[in-house]
Amino acid sequence: MRNAGFWRRVAAMLYDGLLLFAVLMLIGTPFVAARGGEAVEPLTDPAFRLTLAATIYVFFVGFWTGAGRTLGMQSWGLQLETTDGGRPGLATNSLRFIAALISWAPCGLGFLWQLRDRDKLTWHDRISGTRIVHYPKPEKRKR
Repeated sequence: MRNAGFWRRVAAMLYDGLLLFAVLMLIGTPFVAARGGEAVEPLTDPAFRLTLAATIYVFFVGFWTGAGRTLGMQSWGLQLETTDGGRPGLATNSLRFIAALISWAPCGLGFLWQLRDRDKLTWHDRISGTRIVHYPKPEKRKR
């Protein structure tokens, strides 16, 4: 077990991004239907904007709290832990979610920070007291 590398984390984020995009499309369907098939502008419809934000929050914080990983993280052998190896709870995961937004705000600098950090941690890892670790799959024994 070791802290996950940058590219493995990026791959998991891309996978999760595709899954989240599909979920958001489903969540948006009733809003589009209510407008007779017309596009919904998130900037002008506060209910739609709030629904999208809540969906994104529930997606990440729900997976982190329930399984300790998203589906993308699971695919890449990643697990979210506290710095002492425990499972983070709802409050810690909510803090991590908000801190991840801060990490994205300056053009993703908080994520890129991992490339310079001695422990391979991002800003939101440090702020929330969590880390993402890589658990390699056990090698199959040859018979």
